[in-house]
Amino acid sequence: MTPRRLIPTLPAATALLAMLLAGPVLALESDAQQPIHISADQLTIDDQAGTAVYTGTVHVEQGSLKLDAQRVELQRGASGGLSTMRATGTSGQRAYIEQQPSPQESLVRGWGDTLIYHAGERRVEMLGNAELHRGGDTFTGAYVEYFLDSRQVNARGGQQSQGGEAGGRVNMTLTPEGGSN
Repeated sequence: MTPRRLIPTLPAATALLAMLLAGPVLALESDAQQPIHISADQLTIDDQAGTAVYTGTVHVEQGSLKLDAQRVELQRGASGGLSTMRATGTSGQRAYIEQQPSPQESLVRGWGDTLIYHAGERRVEMLGNAELHRGGDTFTGAYVEYFLDSRQVNARGGQQSQGGEAGGRVNMTLTPEGGSN
C-alpha cells in the first residue's frame, strides 16, 4: 500500500471508530425508544382490554433494560404504547430487573416479589423483599422505587415482624467513592 491510499482511509477509519464508540452512549440514552422483545412459555392477549399476560420463565429486553420473572402483565395506554409492566416472581425467586444507565456507570439491578415498570415515567417499583443495587450502594426494604432517568431512589420499610426485628426498616449500604463493591 502506498502512503496516498492510507491518507484518505485514515479519516474514514477515524469516523468509523468515533461512531462505534458513540454507539453505546446513544443506545443507552434511547432505551425508551427501543422495541420491547419478550419471550415466555405462554401468552394471552386481550386486544379490547389492551392487556397481554406472559407466563413461564418470562424474559423482557428493551435496549439495555432487562427483566426476568415468572409472570409479566403488560397494559397498553390510550395511545397504544406500553403503559405499565407488572412482573411477579415465584415463591422461591423474586422478579429481577437491570439497566445500564451509561457506559461509565455500573449496572443497576433490582429484585422484588413484584416489580411494576411505569413506562411513561421510566420508574420501577419493587414491592415485597425489595432490593436495589446501584454501583456499590445497596437499598433494601418492603418497597423500593427507582427512577431510571434521574437515578433517584425512594425506599420504605414494612411492618415489623412479631419478634420486633428490623423487618420494618429500610437498610442501606453506601460505598464511598473509590471504595470496593
